[in-house]
Amino acid sequence: MIDFWQRMSRQLKIIVEQHSDGYVAYPLGMKGTVVGQGDSYDEALADVESAIRFHIETFGDEVLPDNSELIEAFIADARISA
Repeated sequence: MIDFWQRMSRQLKIIVEQHSDGYVAYPLGMKGTVVGQGDSYDEALADVESAIRFHIETFGDEVLPDNSELIEAFIADARISA
């Protein structure tokens, strides 16, 4: 069996957030929810890479973003009335 990263040459942008209880990581542009977590930046990144592989193996390549390159990502504040 060919390893996922050997057959996939596409790079994904990953957001890694630091919280008081650890780190959370998720890819930009993938269809579906893929999240990794860990006590450190490296653990969260390794966990989300594993989750991405599982997500693609489960749902197929159509969950990947299209081939257009992500140019920029922004963080914005939103006010939500509840």
